[in-house]
Amino acid sequence: MQIAAVTLGVEGGEAQPWGAPQTRVSENGDGTGSVWDWNGTEMIGVQLGGETTTYTLNADKTLSTDAPLYWQNTQTATVTAWYPATDGTLNLGDQSQNLAYLLSGTGTGDYLTPVTLTFAHRLAKVRVTPTGDALGEVQSLQLYTYTQCTYEKGTVVQGSQEGWIEMKKCEYTENGNAITCWEANVVPGYEITKLMANNDNKERDLSTTITPEAGSYYNITLDKDKGYTDDGQGNYTVTSAEGLKNIAKLVNEEGKTDIDITLTGNITLTGEWTPIGTSISNAYTGTFDGGGHTITGLTVTTSDQYAGLFGRIGSGGKVKNVTLKDVKIESNNGMGNVGGVAGWSYGNIENCSVSGSVSGNSIAGGVVGAQWGGFLTGCSSSATVKGVTYAGGIAGYTNNGATLTACYATGDVTLVSNGSVTYYAGGVVGNNGSSSTLKACYAWGSVTGSGSGTVYVGGVTGSNDLGTLTACYHAKGTVSGPGGATGGVAGRNFKDSMFGGGIITACYWGDNGQEQGIGEDQVGTGETTKVTDGNWSGAKDAMNDALTAENESWRYQINLVNSLLELTQNQ
Repeated sequence: MQIAAVTLGVEGGEAQPWGAPQTRVSENGDGTGSVWDWNGTEMIGVQLGGETTTYTLNADKTLSTDAPLYWQNTQTATVTAWYPATDGTLNLGDQSQNLAYLLSGTGTGDYLTPVTLTFAHRLAKVRVTPTGDALGEVQSLQLYTYTQCTYEKGTVVQGSQEGWIEMKKCEYTENGNAITCWEANVVPGYEITKLMANNDNKERDLSTTITPEAGSYYNITLDKDKGYTDDGQGNYTVTSAEGLKNIAKLVNEEGKTDIDITLTGNITLTGEWTPIGTSISNAYTGTFDGGGHTITGLTVTTSDQYAGLFGRIGSGGKVKNVTLKDVKIESNNGMGNVGGVAGWSYGNIENCSVSGSVSGNSIAGGVVGAQWGGFLTGCSSSATVKGVTYAGGIAGYTNNGATLTACYATGDVTLVSNGSVTYYAGGVVGNNGSSSTLKACYAWGSVTGSGSGTVYVGGVTGSNDLGTLTACYHAKGTVSGPGGATGGVAGRNFKDSMFGGGIITACYWGDNGQEQGIGEDQVGTGETTKVTDGNWSGAKDAMNDALTAENESWRYQINLVNSLLELTQNQ
């Protein structure tokens, strides 16, 4: 007898919100199950016993064919069916308009009982749901997996041709809300590890890989890559330039001034940079660890008071282990503080280096504009520095007990004053103020000071005001400024009758155009010596002895290329 009245259902359930149809298979309106849509032409393969044929799905949910299958006996038997009706190759590469489907089903009956066929999906579904800012930026999505497969009787035989699948934009309903997403049906068993957005050739690794199973549904939530990760304990790991910009916003706009920040790789910045910690109210007090990496292209052109990678570092803040390459820091603020690492710092800066240019209308330094208290250790700058009131190769101005150890500058420093007060230019520090100390610091660049008012110019510091210089030197470049206020080491050495200071010990200068180590020595005890024969061996020994007396681990050694001195640290 012929198979009579074969009715059809499609497997639903939690794992089956299948999206828009390629042909006649679609999802329910709420995305919870699949249904058949048909117009009487859909073809389904059917097998009974060892015989197979092709049936047409009718509008009344029955199947009909010109080559019917017949029951061979009166026993109960299983009917197998599949879609598409014929075996072949299924292309999955472009599902942007229609999803790909592969279905198979079974039903049990006998010659007297109608058979209901219930179908299951033999592909797996991957849905990507962008959220937040990512939703507004996604125009298309691509998934990396098999782009085609061969199949027989509704079952995958083999996936092939790894590549990018174009996903279909879709929408589903959740709690009454319409959710925009992208979907694709994929070959089971292939481990999916990455996706791409907008065909931009930038692979995004999934936080967790998936190996889909047939008939199952997998949802991936796509957040915009913030460029950083947060462990929830105040530790932020930055992976990109965008992440560093977002971190700056967290500090500046959300007040997260005490977070710890770590770089995982080199970063290239483009466009204008907004410093981390733009004012007194949001000064950075956490620890920034560059991990030995390089930030290239830092650019700040502003009228703001504080400019640098950091605008203002507060007490307890620390920046370490980062190289700033090709910076361009400029502020036309008449009270501006500009520096490669920071405009103003109360904290500590360690093992940082800067190249490029730094320019300001008030205080300018290659590494830091103004350093109040705290420490700078093992820092260097080859940046050119231009200032109006204070200019220094490492720091424009130090005060309140700041200590600089083993810091050196090789860039040129230029100051042009524009008033009638006092101005300072130094190869290392423009003005070394109250109780501040320079130890084992040196400069190789030219230092030039000019303009109106009183301008102090020195190879190491423009003026040592109540501070201390130990084992510092200037060589190679020229030092030029007003007569009587310019020196090979210091333009002025100043000691206050109440607070003391003005101590210079074992400091040297080479042939930099000056005949005296201190231009205006108000103390009379400055230990400066000019090296006239190009032999820095004696200076090396004397400075190392002074560092030993200070219990410092840093020592000078002779650079074999240029016969000048460079620093090394005892382990």
